[in-house]
Amino acid sequence: MTARGPAPGKTDETRSFIERARREQLIRITIDLVAQEGYAAASLTRIARTAGITKGAVLYHFASRDAVVAAALDHVLDALVAEVGAAVDAAPAERAPAVYVRRMVGHLAEHRDHARMITEAMAAAGPPAGETRWGPLAGLLAAARGARGLGPGPDPRTLAIIAGGAIDGIVGEWLRDDGYDTAAAADTLVAVLEAALFPPDGGTPRAARS
Repeated sequence: MTARGPAPGKTDETRSFIERARREQLIRITIDLVAQEGYAAASLTRIARTAGITKGAVLYHFASRDAVVAAALDHVLDALVAEVGAAVDAAPAERAPAVYVRRMVGHLAEHRDHARMITEAMAAAGPPAGETRWGPLAGLLAAARGARGLGPGPDPRTLAIIAGGAIDGIVGEWLRDDGYDTAAAADTLVAVLEAALFPPDGGTPRAARS
């Protein structure tokens, strides 16, 4: 009697599942190492040792140590963008900037390891350049004024740059002092942002005109 071989495609599917699981494990390990000990701690040797495999096995899944770290950062950023994006998409246009600020701060406060990974990456390589950083929020700010039927007002690019720096500062302060109230800080930032975005006369705030 001839032995039956594995069902067609089953071996490839199993291998693919195992490889995905290993890649996900290496990404989680890298995030944890960076969050707990800093960017430099995520060496190829430490990643391999923590995973219980050889450095060669790590390099089977990723081309280099930098590639593992980049994949870990992408994982963290993808999670942040997905959650903030879903919240913003569900909000009315005039409330979208407030939702953006609160969810950005809220998500990072709920995922301390992700917040640390992002801040360590920014310290090592610098923040994203140019419009990549301020563009999405600037678009929401302009749309929020439009939703209220308001004409040109304060420069949305400038407001987005200010808000982005404030978000970084709130999260950074919380990483230094976990008793810092990030929700209250986000509410304060929203109040400041909306005072500039929706001044009582509907135009540019008086301080900006003087």
